[in-house]
Amino acid sequence: MPDSTPLGHRLAEVDEQIADAARAASRDLSSISRIVITKFHPASLVRELFALGVREFGESRHQEAQPKVAELSDLDARWSFVGQLQSKKARQVRAYCQAIHSVDRDSLISALATDDAVTPLDVFVQVNLTDDGGRGGVLPSELEGFVDRVAEAAGIELRGLMGVAPLGEDPRPSFAALRSLSERIGAQHPTAGALSMGMSGDFAEAIAEGATHLRIGTAITGKRPDHG
Repeated sequence: MPDSTPLGHRLAEVDEQIADAARAASRDLSSISRIVITKFHPASLVRELFALGVREFGESRHQEAQPKVAELSDLDARWSFVGQLQSKKARQVRAYCQAIHSVDRDSLISALATDDAVTPLDVFVQVNLTDDGGRGGVLPSELEGFVDRVAEAAGIELRGLMGVAPLGEDPRPSFAALRSLSERIGAQHPTAGALSMGMSGDFAEAIAEGATHLRIGTAITGKRPDHG
C-alpha cells in the first residue's frame, strides 16, 4: 500500500529529526546536507520536492537517472549519483551529476578524470565497512593510496568518504570507523573531510558520528513504486 502521509509532512518530520540529532550531537545544522534519494520515483515527485524547498537529489541507476535529470533540466537542482557505477557509464553520469558518492576503483578515476572540466566534479570515495571483500567500496587497508590517486586526478575534487552500514547491525560502530578513517586521511588531504553516511533508518547515528551528507530516500519519498 502506498504511504498516505503527505509528502510535505514526511519531509518536515525528517528535517525535525535531523535537527534533533544535530542538537543532541552538538552539531551545527548548517554543516549537514540532506540529499533526497529519488530512484524509482517519477520526475513529478522531484518537482513536488523542489516546490517544497528541496534542492539536492540523488539517484543510483544511470539508465533511470539520465532521462529524469534531462526532463528536470529547468530546475536549479543539484544531483548526486550514489549507486554503484560502471566505468563505461562514468563519463555519461559526470555530464549530469555534480557529485559522485561511490568511487571505489582505479578504472573509475580514469574514466571520470578530465583536463577540460569547467567545474570540478565532487567525489566521495566509498569505503567497504563490512567483512565481505566482494561488497562495493575500497578496503580500509587500501584507502590511503587510493585517496591519493583520486586527489591527483584532473577535473576531480576529493570531498571525503562514503560508507553504508552493514544490514542488521548497530550502525554506530561502522560510522565511527569511517569517521576515524576520515581523520586519518585528513593529514594529507585536509579539505576532504566530508562524510557521506546515513540513510533513512540510521541518519541519527550518522549525525552523531559526524556525517555531513545524508542520503535519505523512503523516509521522505515513501514506499517506492513498483518497477521492472
